[in-house]
Amino acid sequence: MKIIQKYFKGLSKEQLIQFTKLEVLYKEWNSKINVISRKDIDELYLRHVLHSLSISKLISFKDGTSILDVGTGGGFPGIPLAILFPNCKFHLVDSIQKKINVVNNVVKELDLKNVKTSSCRVEAISEKNDFIVSRAVTNMKDFVSWIKFKINKNSFNDFKNGVLYLKGGDLNDELKSFKNVKTFELSEFFNEDFFSEKKVVYLPIKYKTKN
Repeated sequence: MKIIQKYFKGLSKEQLIQFTKLEVLYKEWNSKINVISRKDIDELYLRHVLHSLSISKLISFKDGTSILDVGTGGGFPGIPLAILFPNCKFHLVDSIQKKINVVNNVVKELDLKNVKTSSCRVEAISEKNDFIVSRAVTNMKDFVSWIKFKINKNSFNDFKNGVLYLKGGDLNDELKSFKNVKTFELSEFFNEDFFSEKKVVYLPIKYKTKN
């Protein structure tokens, strides 16, 4: 928890309690269902919680913003962001039912009223959201093909509606077909070695591809 408080100073008492509960909940569930690697569970707050919250260093979602988390796995980045932005609406989607079962239980234990979940492929989701978030579930080209037409046209945040994608490494080849994509280095926000090659990729809804 210290690492969360290091970078997020103004958390409410309720948020501090919710973030603190994450470790106990995920360690308990991970002993039953392996939703987080054994190595990562000991660094939950660095590798999962803080990594998820890095999106908020780019954009502070305004109240009423709707966010779809695709391939949420054990609930990342959706659950940490839902704690941080209690007045926004989150829809966490994963095709693996046992992972959504874990997410549902964590959401219930934290009493998160702003989260709903679905166990399905994202292509089956018909609703539109303001932003789509995810953590490296596939390459960007395939990801965009999955979430086409699932983003609201009217934007009211500081960033235009679009995709916020957490990825690492050299992304030049993967992103070269997108004309107006932007990448943000997480090492600009966090000084831990874990973030040295980690990025947030931002693709606005009206993205253009290069010929």
